[in-house]
Amino acid sequence: MKSQNVACLRVSSIDQSLLRQQEAMKDVELDMVFQEKASAKDINRPKLQDCIGYCREGDILHVHSIDRIARNLKDLQGLVDQLIKKGVAVRFHKESLTFNGNNNPMDKLMLQMLGAFSEFERALIRERQREGIATARKAGKQFGRKKVLSDDQILEIKKKVAEGQTKSSLALEYDVSRTTLYSVLSN
Repeated sequence: MKSQNVACLRVSSIDQSLLRQQEAMKDVELDMVFQEKASAKDINRPKLQDCIGYCREGDILHVHSIDRIARNLKDLQGLVDQLIKKGVAVRFHKESLTFNGNNNPMDKLMLQMLGAFSEFERALIRERQREGIATARKAGKQFGRKKVLSDDQILEIKKKVAEGQTKSSLALEYDVSRTTLYSVLSN
């Protein structure tokens, strides 16, 4: 069987483009390309798993950069080791690193260092995200779905329930589901 050039491309969100990664691999004639728009927080991603399953002995897996395949050092090392054991070489274009089982100590060190930086960067992103959300909440920004009923309406509903009006009729009157009505009554 002829060995194949397989590419694994990833961006984190739907509105991001894969063009930059494709451009970096334009010098390689790719036989198969796996594309995904998902976070690399873990390796339980369907397209990544399909890619790993597709690769055979003698194939080369082309990845734009280390952080495109994993943002966790343990996952990164596990994936590279798994592919090497299958006889698949892994080439990271941006870092100009290729792993094929030749146990080059410098390459292994570079993989570990860059993988650790990638993991660190993900932690920083999450920290900044949490800080941004906290700041926005302090400024009064509401996250999630807006309240369907105002506080005054909730008080009215509670009063009407106490007076004996049925919850079904109140749900119709206030144009909410019974689930929503029961939820506000339980708080």
